[in-house]
Amino acid sequence: MHTGRRSVAVATLAGALALSVLNAPTASAADTGITVSDIVINKGKPIVVGTSKVVEPPISFNIALPTGYSTADPSRYDAYPFLYRGTITTAADTGENFIQPGGYTCFEIDSKHARCEGELYIDPDPSQEHVDSNSDATTWKVGVSLRLWKADGGLKTGELETRSKTAQLKRAARATANATPEPVAKGRTITVTGKLTRANWSTKAYGAYGGRTVSLQFRAKGADTFQTVKKVTSSSTGGLKASVTSSTDGSFRWVYYGNSTTGAATSASDYVDVL
Repeated sequence: MHTGRRSVAVATLAGALALSVLNAPTASAADTGITVSDIVINKGKPIVVGTSKVVEPPISFNIALPTGYSTADPSRYDAYPFLYRGTITTAADTGENFIQPGGYTCFEIDSKHARCEGELYIDPDPSQEHVDSNSDATTWKVGVSLRLWKADGGLKTGELETRSKTAQLKRAARATANATPEPVAKGRTITVTGKLTRANWSTKAYGAYGGRTVSLQFRAKGADTFQTVKKVTSSSTGGLKASVTSSTDGSFRWVYYGNSTTGAATSASDYVDVL
């Protein structure tokens, strides 16, 4: 069983029903009679991807089978959603701008219906071509691959269907924080610096992210939550800097809330002891 360039075993659970995740589907237009519905990708949230770590956003969907097919014989059919950019046929035929499941398992509801759960597989590695350009940080369309198989294992018919549903891919961001001096006398100035960077999918490195509004937050010792005390704009090198007057022990951090192409980032907190 294959998904793109990655081999994955799909578990057999619930009523002996297990479906295979296959290679990119062909651009056949023949009607299979399979219905895929209730597709949910990453719980409806944007998908944030960095420069090296594989990301596996959860997916779920329902399957309804046509006459002559049963969930008791999963080797006779497969169906799954995928993400694509451009035209659905070009993406599926070439594997470019095409992201499909790394694996999924379907749970038998009855002889014609199943509920499926799994994960998409997004690898930033250049060899995978999943996210190899910063222009990939955009809205991706959702398609569905449907196939029926003959009893001898040969393909009977297959089709690709478009969906109105979309998913947003975003570049990961990072933030750092450093508060000085430590410790500090009460009433003296504390300077909090840091840096905001984001993933560059072309170079596979994190680069400076300037011109962004970033919040400096403080949590007093013993408190449960952080409160925003100042907002600054990151410099052209991604630099962050703000000064506050010390009053009580506590922790500082920087928070960037993200935008349409970039995910949110929260730095590690830096604790300051006020004397």
